[in-house]
Amino acid sequence: MRIMFLNCDSFKINYKKMGAGLLCALLLCGCGSEKQVENKLTDTNSTTFFAMDTVMDIQITGDEELLTEAQQKVMALEKQLSVTEKDSEVSGINRNKIGRLTGDGAKIFIGGMDICAATEGALDLTIYPVLKEWGFTTGEYKVPEDEEINQLLEAVDYNKVEISDMGNDYIDIVLPDDMQIDLGSITKGYTSQMLHDFFKENGVESALINLGGNVQCLGGKLTGEPWKIAIKSPFLDSKEGILGVLQAKDLAIVTSGGYERYFEEDGKIYWHILDPSTGKPADKGLASVTIVGKDGLKCDGLSTALFVKGLDEAVEYWKSSDDFDMIIVMSNGDVHITEEIADDFALTSEYADSKLIVETR
Repeated sequence: MRIMFLNCDSFKINYKKMGAGLLCALLLCGCGSEKQVENKLTDTNSTTFFAMDTVMDIQITGDEELLTEAQQKVMALEKQLSVTEKDSEVSGINRNKIGRLTGDGAKIFIGGMDICAATEGALDLTIYPVLKEWGFTTGEYKVPEDEEINQLLEAVDYNKVEISDMGNDYIDIVLPDDMQIDLGSITKGYTSQMLHDFFKENGVESALINLGGNVQCLGGKLTGEPWKIAIKSPFLDSKEGILGVLQAKDLAIVTSGGYERYFEEDGKIYWHILDPSTGKPADKGLASVTIVGKDGLKCDGLSTALFVKGLDEAVEYWKSSDDFDMIIVMSNGDVHITEEIADDFALTSEYADSKLIVETR
């Protein structure tokens, strides 16, 4: 996905060419101004690179050298945790059924396990063997037989992961035979939060971090106004590709939906968000779930877990919490939004006739 930086009053954006997940349009003031700002702390700098199987765009108002260091941090984390990198800590644990996660990897694992428990397994870090059987990790898609799925599900249960030792910056874990873990469902959310905190600690007051649709805002725009984050339409027949726009400051915005990765067989669509209780694509009538909050990792994990839970359980979960909001798009086109962010969200003209339901506590 590309973030477009515009410095004129009239503009056109071809949203469909901007990629999947969330689409961000940053509108900068000062059109026509040729003034050059020399202070590194007020310079606007950006970078684009590929990591964690997605295109990442980062813009900061601050020293350009921070972007280089940020990219190095992302690459190092990917090397440490990638399930497809044979020398990663995660691959070593999956291969040997015992091993150590260090530093950020330990924090991600602990945070992910907390979400697994809080959502009663709607998110499960041990679903990887089933996901692989469907071909979502390799691109070799197939619909597994029920017998195959049921056999693999016997090793899917985050409660069976044993923590043998834990320190300030490490955690030792032991897996049962046939179990494998994958931190991919929460790693990008943690990474966006990590970069947010890194930039803030280094004096950056305005930044937009977009890790393939996992968006994290630091402050607002240079003008002091909120960022305008466009939420992608989950419907393949959308003309513009945008469901609506959310105004946000100092927030993480993460969307999960079946449209992100799927395949079709015999006229039926199968998507990559699996229900850990069935081993099959979660199908509760939802098209996408967007989670909005302060914690990138939590937003990432909940966007998957609440997609699995479905509307009613997602709303009940939200009512019992106080640290996130959400936008849920139903397969029939209805849009549910929680009351705290309702005034900051607007549907696009393409979806102006959609039924918008505000969920209240």
